[in-house]
Formats: sequence, C-alpha cells, structure tokens
Amino acid sequence: MYREFLEQAESFIFVEDEPEKADIIFLPGNGYPQMAERAAQLYKEGYAPYVLPSGKYSIVTGKFSGVMDRQECYPGTFATEWQFLSEVLRKNGVPKSAVLREDQATFTYENAIYSRQVTDKAGIEVKKAILCCKTYHARRALMYYQLLYPEAEILVCPSCTDGIDRLSWKETEEGVDAVTGEITRIIKQFSLMLGKK
Repeated sequence: MYREFLEQAESFIFVEDEPEKADIIFLPGNGYPQMAERAAQLYKEGYAPYVLPSGKYSIVTGKFSGVMDRQECYPGTFATEWQFLSEVLRKNGVPKSAVLREDQATFTYENAIYSRQVTDKAGIEVKKAILCCKTYHARRALMYYQLLYPEAEILVCPSCTDGIDRLSWKETEEGVDAVTGEITRIIKQFSLMLGKK
C-alpha cells in the first residue's frame, strides 16, 4: 500500500515534456538560477520569442530570501524574484527586449494570474507555452498556469535544483518531505482559489 502511494505521488508530481516551438517561456518565481538558465538556453535555441519571469517574493517570508545556489555567479542584492531571474536571463544571453515583467506575485497561483495579465496587456496570444520550474514543483505550477491559460498547451521543462528528482526523491527524508509537501500545497492553494470564487 505504501509503495503504491509513493508511485502514485511520483506520477502525479513529476511532469516533464520535450520542448517544442512556443509563444512564450514562463518562469515562476524562486531564488534558484537553474530554471532561468534552462529558460535562457531554450530561448537561445529559438523555442520562444519571450520569457516571462514572475515573482515578488514568498508570501511566507515577506521578502526575497536571496540567491539559493551559485551565489558566486549571481552576486548582489535583489529586491524581488523577478529582478533576480531577469539578471540570470541577462547573464545567460537573453536580451532585455525579450524579457517581460511580473513582479507582484507571492505564490504560485499568483504567478499564473499575474502572468496572464501581463500577456493580455502585451497582446500576446499564448497557444503554446514552455514552463520552466523545479522538478517537484512541476505539477502545481502546471495546474495553475493551465487554469489561467485553458486554451494553451503548456509543456513542462523542469530543472533539478537540490538533488530531488523523479529518480531520487524516495531515497531521502528531504525528498519524501518535498514531494508530500507539494501535495499538501496543491490542496491548500486550491482551497484558497475555491474560496475566492
């Protein structure tokens, strides 16, 4: 029974697609550079003409928690997740003209809500998008962006930031906590969404 639960949790949480030509690359807010580096790579390979980093800071901390990895590559102080992610994109070859701005979101559902506002205001019709997020954040991020872009196909191209991925998550207490924590967050944030309707 426990093994079956783990397999079902794994199938639910970890989502990954091959990239395809798209209208935009979405980048939910965080303090790790790996997702923005992946987005920059995809941009430079011609997969999409725009990248939209989204995020102010975590609602839990009330401030940007700082660069979580590779601080030596991205030194400095950043006020928002958007500012940090934009710097990573710039340092990895994405021109300023291709980077859209959303710097108000404080959790994943808001990343999707405010990103939709940005693309609507810019007149960008999103038929297909690439979503660059953490490996174990993939399902939650996909669900929210799909909710806000129901007409679009959204392909998930995740990055592993802390050694927790589909192959390794069951091997450590941290991995199990991360994946089961994602399931809890999905339930809580959907409760919040339903309460706002």
